[in-house]
Amino acid sequence: MPYRASLDFLNFLLADVRGGLGPYVSVFLLTKAHWDQATIGAVLTVSGIIGITMHTPMGVLIDATRRKRALLVGGVGALSGCALSIAWAPTIPVVLAADTIMAVLGGVFAPTVAAITLGLVGQDRLAARLGRNAAFDRVGNLAIAAIAGAVGTAFSQGAVFYLVPFFAVLTAIAVLSIPAGAIDHQRARGLDRRNLKGVEEHPSSWRSLVVRKPLLVLAAAAALFHFANAPMLALASQKLALSHPGREAALTSAAIVTAQIATIPVALLVARADVLGRKPLLVAAFLALPVRGLLFASTQEPAWIIAGQVLDGLGGGLLDALLPLVLADVTRGTGRYNASRGVISTVQGVGGSLSHAVAGSIVIEAGYEAAFIGLAAVGLSALMLTIFAMPETRAPPA
Repeated sequence: MPYRASLDFLNFLLADVRGGLGPYVSVFLLTKAHWDQATIGAVLTVSGIIGITMHTPMGVLIDATRRKRALLVGGVGALSGCALSIAWAPTIPVVLAADTIMAVLGGVFAPTVAAITLGLVGQDRLAARLGRNAAFDRVGNLAIAAIAGAVGTAFSQGAVFYLVPFFAVLTAIAVLSIPAGAIDHQRARGLDRRNLKGVEEHPSSWRSLVVRKPLLVLAAAAALFHFANAPMLALASQKLALSHPGREAALTSAAIVTAQIATIPVALLVARADVLGRKPLLVAAFLALPVRGLLFASTQEPAWIIAGQVLDGLGGGLLDALLPLVLADVTRGTGRYNASRGVISTVQGVGGSLSHAVAGSIVIEAGYEAAFIGLAAVGLSALMLTIFAMPETRAPPA
């Protein structure tokens, strides 16, 4: 593929842009801005709910627009502003506004890259290319986690946020190296140019998505998964920060690095999804989450918590890499590929945002162990739903 290297660098660098934020925000607010867990959880919940209401409209926009590259360039610029704002003024209004923008951007980056990928390679080669995308994304996360850990330890936790604008510039260059004319925008939204009768295809109605059982099951399972998964690393990082002051950035980075190392071979599994099938990989992803929650509840040793992040790489990494592939299967021919991704992102965001407030309150009332056990129980329910209700979506061999 002519633009293979451009996609590789885009996924690597875009991971670096996002990697300046995430779990570092909650640790920074807890240890440097002196926020309590309940306030952190409340702000993340409010901003998340506001932001995720835009995920479905953003999916519709990605389907419709021919300026997908501009969406990515504008997004990384906005993310840079959010990172600097939090570092300069970690007050409730500033963090709330920045987190809201970040929540909106959560519905832009990954779906737009997946749409560009589908527009470049087509459905038949999508599994292998998405697996490669995921591998470069994980390597990028691994690189920025190592860099952020070194910068945060050598200078300050706030210095981590200054990495975002630097990588944003490189990301913009990678995006613009893909010529706009190389992207088939019909294919990028899940349509062929013409159907079997030679008639130009048009997007299906929204009802065509609502009646698709695999899409509904996937949405419910993903919401439960993200409710259980979203606060888990943040709580584990807080637990480590409180018991090992002065080593917050290094321990948080070590946890992230461990998970990202595990996601690299996971991405290679997704590249083989046409052979292995989608459902066995989904079950493995959902199984890892409750096991990880129980492990975090049972120990406060840094070595065990960091080792437990291997399960995060298996669970979250595998689900994130599989999601665009399974959605392409389920929505093929509807022209609503990115809109459906927005719907899934919305329900994931609702689950993840609500869980921050719930988990923070449980920590205050009953401690970190009770919070992890509760999250593990929710993860188990997602596993059961996937096993008993989610069909295999891989197309049968010709």
